[in-house]
Amino acid sequence: MRKMIRGAATLAAATAAVVALTSTAEAKPADSWAGCPDGAVCIYPQDQNPAVAPSQVFYSYGPHNLSNQFGNHWVLNNQTGGATASLCTGYDGAGCGNPIAAKTGVYADLTPINSITLNRP
Repeated sequence: MRKMIRGAATLAAATAAVVALTSTAEAKPADSWAGCPDGAVCIYPQDQNPAVAPSQVFYSYGPHNLSNQFGNHWVLNNQTGGATASLCTGYDGAGCGNPIAAKTGVYADLTPINSITLNRP
């Protein structure tokens, strides 16, 4: 009977340790800035100030064409490693303005903007 109780106690302790480790690993939230995930560039809805929840999220390098974006929007560059983003007046990344540095954002009128590029460092 003692062996059975010891075995049950050992099993209970091991189960508790596994549950504790699993809970700790899952509890860590993803890094984000105003709802923009780490490593992404985000555009927020028109006139949402302050930026709270993005309407568009981009992860891949290169140009991304935009449509139906008018008026003022926050554009946050939450990329890592020094990657930049640029707002461009032409489609497919043509006519780009000054790059937006990593971990910074701009409040810009997107009416004349037709694409955004995510640029490798």
